[in-house]
Amino acid sequence: MPKKAGSAIGQITVLAEKLAAEMGYDLIEAAYEKENTGMYLRFYLDKEGGISLDDCEAYHRALQPRLEPFDYDFMEVCSPGVDRPIRNQKDADRCLGMEIEVRLYKPRDGQKAFTGTFTGYDAGDITIRQGENEITFLKKEIAVARCTVDMEEVENADLS
Repeated sequence: MPKKAGSAIGQITVLAEKLAAEMGYDLIEAAYEKENTGMYLRFYLDKEGGISLDDCEAYHRALQPRLEPFDYDFMEVCSPGVDRPIRNQKDADRCLGMEIEVRLYKPRDGQKAFTGTFTGYDAGDITIRQGENEITFLKKEIAVARCTVDMEEVENADLS
């Protein structure tokens, strides 16, 4: 039975990615985290048109038996959410041209949060446009970058 989270998460991710692909899902992230209540395995899935609760349940039922060799207390399968971070080229492609927020580890010109139109992604570096100005943030500066969520648009969405 794997003991170290670092080695286990690699094995778990391989299993989880393979199953996700077989079922027509994209595995966005697999996390193996210790919390006060125990060890959590979390899987974030997506697919074209969005992931449903039924999709999460089907994946959970299919994956759980494959994870018996691993030591964990709780397993969660969920959507990465509408405000998920931009972590790779695929996320960047999804958000290109949209309004995003970039939060920095350290202030730049006295501020740590910037909002603008997402215009470029290059190996983790992110470029936004604010009015006529373009600003590029280096990957090492970025704490998180994500699409902004228009709550009015969410409230008016047809969820049927």
